[in-house]
Amino acid sequence: MILIVNGGSYQVQGGARTLLEVLRDDLGLMGTKEGCGVGMCGACTVLVDGRPFSSCHLLAAQAAGKEIVTIEGLQRNGNLHPVQQAFLEHGAFQCAYCTPGFVLMTVALLAENPSPEDDEIREYLSGNLCRCGSYQNIVEAVKAARRK
Repeated sequence: MILIVNGGSYQVQGGARTLLEVLRDDLGLMGTKEGCGVGMCGACTVLVDGRPFSSCHLLAAQAAGKEIVTIEGLQRNGNLHPVQQAFLEHGAFQCAYCTPGFVLMTVALLAENPSPEDDEIREYLSGNLCRCGSYQNIVEAVKAARRK
């Protein structure tokens, strides 16, 4: 099957493998993290045709032929995506394990709603968990990114 990941086309074996497994094991894209393994923590979030999905809960075959974006695919010409830059500038992480998922969720949020209020930000990101408790800095980073 063919997967379109970060603008490139890749021939991969499907079967009953999750998109997370294929991204990490076959394509070496280690930014997508496995947290809970059941789609509840957001660490494995990727964008599929612009919409956020838990890649641990999505079979690779279900994403075949669709545009998949991982955290590695956000930068352009060596420059961080504005959301990535905002997370960096606002210290919106400690251990950073959850950061790729939060960044991709934020990209999806701002595509849907370029000017979300604080409560809308918190609601949209509520499916992503940060064990370090960086939630306020994450909200501040999202607010900064919406201005960029």
